[in-house]
Amino acid sequence: MTLTTVTGAKALVTAPHHLAAEAGLGVLRDGGNAVEAAVAVAATLAVAYPHMTGIGGDGFWLICEPDGEVRAVHGCGAAAAKADLSLYTGLDAVPNRGPLAANTVAGTISGWAAALEQTGGTLPLDRLLRDAIDNAEAGVAVTTGGAAIAAAKGDELRGQPGAYAAIFEPEGRPLRAGDRLRQPLLAQTLRQLTANGLDDFYRGNLASRIAADLDALGSPVALADLAEHHATQPAPLTVRIDGASLYNSAPPTQGIASLLILALFDRLAAAEGESFDHVHRLIEATKQAFLWRDRHCGDPGFMTDEPQALLDDAAALDALAARIDSKRALPWPQPPQWGDTCWFGAADAEGRVVSAIQSTYFEFGSGLVLPGTGITWQNRGSSFRLAESGWNALKPGRRPFHTLNPALARFDDGRTMAYGTMGGEGQPQTQAALFTRYARYGSDLQAAINAPRWLLGRTWGEQSTTLKIEDGLPGDLYAALAEAGHDVERVGPLTAMMGHAGAIVRHADGRLEGATDPRSDGGVAAW
Repeated sequence: MTLTTVTGAKALVTAPHHLAAEAGLGVLRDGGNAVEAAVAVAATLAVAYPHMTGIGGDGFWLICEPDGEVRAVHGCGAAAAKADLSLYTGLDAVPNRGPLAANTVAGTISGWAAALEQTGGTLPLDRLLRDAIDNAEAGVAVTTGGAAIAAAKGDELRGQPGAYAAIFEPEGRPLRAGDRLRQPLLAQTLRQLTANGLDDFYRGNLASRIAADLDALGSPVALADLAEHHATQPAPLTVRIDGASLYNSAPPTQGIASLLILALFDRLAAAEGESFDHVHRLIEATKQAFLWRDRHCGDPGFMTDEPQALLDDAAALDALAARIDSKRALPWPQPPQWGDTCWFGAADAEGRVVSAIQSTYFEFGSGLVLPGTGITWQNRGSSFRLAESGWNALKPGRRPFHTLNPALARFDDGRTMAYGTMGGEGQPQTQAALFTRYARYGSDLQAAINAPRWLLGRTWGEQSTTLKIEDGLPGDLYAALAEAGHDVERVGPLTAMMGHAGAIVRHADGRLEGATDPRSDGGVAAW
């Protein structure tokens, strides 16, 4: 697929499914702002891309206001009161699927509510969710990528308690590309939210129905856990590099890693893009960032090191950068983090820009689809360690470590850039490739996403810990990386393992540019 940068004068939306981008643009045309548009996008993705995201998951937002202020929203749920070590007696790890994997509150809806409250807006909730409801009732065509995931994961999902098989395999087989996926229960749930308000998900009639379903299916998440949940609004992390201020989400996300990669690379910047120096130094900066992340990052209530203090300490960043050998690769691997995710962005005529990301963690989350509401519940809490203490150890009320992290940059020349991707461990790496291509080496925005990418570490379902690189980079680069000590594995042409990236740039004169990933089913809608 050949894609080119899309431009707009008044508003622009990018999302990994074209129906979601169109839903967001419709809200902007009707007078909504970028946050309202992003809620419409998020709701439509929950319907059209259920293998990647849903209202039973978590979400994180960065909102750049017209005056340049950047604010954050974390719709991130904590472990249930009953989710303690005794619940997992006899197990070495939290299961990836099933009731015991559904052990945290879903924070996505609280994130929508907090973002809307922060920014205001004029459109009613029934307008924001209208397209999502219509698509859930009428059905959406299953994409090729969605069908492939449904076929690959069907054996481990259809046997889970709940409504997975009834909704996603109505004919006794995984839905195929072009089949129509109908979700009337989810449509009813979204309609109830428009009638009763988003808080109904946590402290209303809908909350009671959700809690009853979870209890019947064997999840430890109870009505009291839902009632205690609220979105948080921590200050975003930020760091200065040459010509720009970068922003990302604070813990429990890995936003610190995304910022560290670019801050370290800024100290080592290569003269040319797509060169050995460019790719090697980004990879080595990634290793240093991941080492810090894996030692320190998690629920901020349990952290002993302050990430913003590190980002503010030029000497500490210089010392980290000095550990990077510009010619040789640091031996690897480190333990990876996984997840499937949807990043999306929106920009409005007032100058507001949104970078947002939401996920149910694994494809279709825990596999529990609530039979009364059609909600697919996340398995983010399967990342907890079954340990008394230490990094990401399971404790009631603790928020799990998140790979989710939306990125945003404000350039000294007045541009604002929102960007991000799905891809778990690959998110910071793809962000770094996209940003440096565009911001450091002058690439066109869409070309920066189209270009071949790399991923250090294991991909979903694979055990190899190689440096995986797509075809299409300069021919001598692969050999040069291998000679420097990288365990290079060429993975062929563009592949979804490299994530589904997107980006929006608002220029100082108000002109908008948007791009989406040819590796996804995405679209850019502009006005």
